[in-house]
Amino acid sequence: MSEGIKKYPAQVLKEFSIQVFRHFGVSQKDAEQAADVLNLSDIRGIDSHGVARLHTYFDMLTLGKINPKPNIKIIRDKKSVCTIDGDNGLGLVVGPKANEIAMEKATQHGSGWASVCNTNHYGIASYYSLKALERDMIGWSMTNTTKLVAPLWGAERMLGTNPISIAFPALKNRPIVIDLATSAAAYGKIEIAKRKNEPVPKGWIINNEGAMTTNPNDMINGGALLPLGSERELGGHKGYALSAMVDILTSVLSGANWGPFAPPFALRQEIPSRSVGKGIGHFFGAMEIDGFMDVTEFKKRIDEWIEVFRNTKKAKGTDGVLIPGDPEHQEEVIRRKEGIPLMPPVVNDLIDISRRTGIPFE
Repeated sequence: MSEGIKKYPAQVLKEFSIQVFRHFGVSQKDAEQAADVLNLSDIRGIDSHGVARLHTYFDMLTLGKINPKPNIKIIRDKKSVCTIDGDNGLGLVVGPKANEIAMEKATQHGSGWASVCNTNHYGIASYYSLKALERDMIGWSMTNTTKLVAPLWGAERMLGTNPISIAFPALKNRPIVIDLATSAAAYGKIEIAKRKNEPVPKGWIINNEGAMTTNPNDMINGGALLPLGSERELGGHKGYALSAMVDILTSVLSGANWGPFAPPFALRQEIPSRSVGKGIGHFFGAMEIDGFMDVTEFKKRIDEWIEVFRNTKKAKGTDGVLIPGDPEHQEEVIRRKEGIPLMPPVVNDLIDISRRTGIPFE
């Protein structure tokens, strides 16, 4: 374990998060829900979206930029589809409620789909797709984010990292959980490379003239991330198309801000020149498996799929083929037992929140 990193029980971090949200008048139920999303991020090893984000929520709530008591409502509804207005509530609360509506619609109609506007950062995309597995459904989740990614052959930031998650239940094996950004790399990796004064792999970023570079400063100082695949020859057009799909389903369809107009979540990021909607957008889907085949039979077939792919001939110098979700599943086992490792800057952020609110942390 790296020097300075300390481990905390997941429940301790969750209880602290609950109290922080309660400090701003968020209801007990909503505070528990919001903290649950952050906590699962930490438990599954997605540190960038867990309690490390709590100070940003604290800042936004302090400044009145998030509504602690939103009136979340369906503003358009037709059979298996609907649009939901989150009333600028916590994305960690709006997202789960909208996902629940999509799953209820799936129970009634075989599938359910909810597009959401007037909201903000909703945590890890897989939190929502995993919820569908509890109902023997296939879950879908996606969101747009503030601009960081250039479209193929573009030289400026126009799209977010726009993640997608889809989850499939298994019978004996752990579920297949696909959770990916549609950019070549996460912005956090560029920041880490900058701090270490190290180059990034070719194909991750461009400078402000659209030329590929490995210097993280070139991206941070007016450049952009590249879409998944980077160049056309390596499939960059596919990553760009996937990102566009997420942007349209989450935001054009819902009435949220799309593309370069999506507002940032972190206060230090650039504010868009104008607004074309309300907040950012999410999109949730749920599909009843038993509308396609017997649920147990499907899970058995997923088990077989997993086992066949695990037995793939290994590429030289590797540990073999991973099933989507394997790294998170493995991390979850360790962290539930040993606790959540936090870097000193994250601990300092939590101590600062504690000092400013009077809520005990350490």
